Amino acid sequence: TPEEMQAAVDSAKAAFKTWKNTSVMTRQGIMFKFQHLIKENMAELGANITLEQGKTLADAEGDVIRGLQIVEHACSVTSLQMGETMAGVTKDMDTYSFREPLGVCAGITPFNFPAMIPLWMFPLANVCGNTYVLKPSERDPGAAMMLAQLAMDAGLPKGVLNIIHGTHDSVNFICDNPDIKAISFVGSNQAGTHIYERGSKNGKRVQSNMAAKNHGVILPDANKENTLNQLCGAAFGAAGQRCMALSVAVMVGEARNWIPELVERAQKLKVTAGNQPGADV
Repeated sequence: TPEEMQAAVDSAKAAFKTWKNTSVMTRQGIMFKFQHLIKENMAELGANITLEQGKTLADAEGDVIRGLQIVEHACSVTSLQMGETMAGVTKDMDTYSFREPLGVCAGITPFNFPAMIPLWMFPLANVCGNTYVLKPSERDPGAAMMLAQLAMDAGLPKGVLNIIHGTHDSVNFICDNPDIKAISFVGSNQAGTHIYERGSKNGKRVQSNMAAKNHGVILPDANKENTLNQLCGAAFGAAGQRCMALSVAVMVGEARNWIPELVERAQKLKVTAGNQPGADV
């Protein structure tokens, strides 16, 4: 409801007053604990993603691992947060720069990577001293909820990370709420354009990462076996629901003769439930 969404923002706003003054090393320590808890709960997170989103268990664990790498990067905040100084830039003048948190930030994530993309967002925002309102996909919010609990178990204080659920109304709420200073989005062109325009008009910083179309150019001197395997994985892995999924392959010269073998390999892919042994798609 609107009241629940506003309560999440109010919680983040209140928590920011103390969180922004928490030492960098304290925030770093929480991230160290958080990445350890993610590793300990990798199987549970992967099983939830397969259950809700449908990708294979191997893909689901890869989803978590890619996000974990960002949490590990957040652990280097003591270097990332360093400002700059220049003494004697001119007569009687030194310059100093400081990196300061913005305040309440928000993230809107898609269904295809329920762990990785939330982990692109809130760990870096939180470790830099911001508080966060996350809206995961309404199709598979379970992984985000599990990660939020792990973050709290790692020591993230109440109100620093908040989760809201919903579709269009919750997206527009994030774009319009005056207490939210910045928005991160990953998803479709249509949604991303709307969020960028509406959020920017309201004076927010918006980064909008929208749908991609990827091409492969296959030259005849490529390693045939390796190339065919890579094409199958890139085109059909996760049923093509990846930002970097290959939608077009341009076969150059004699490489065109490989097309029947590519079709044969695609036909052999095992399509079944993601938690079944041998599942390819």
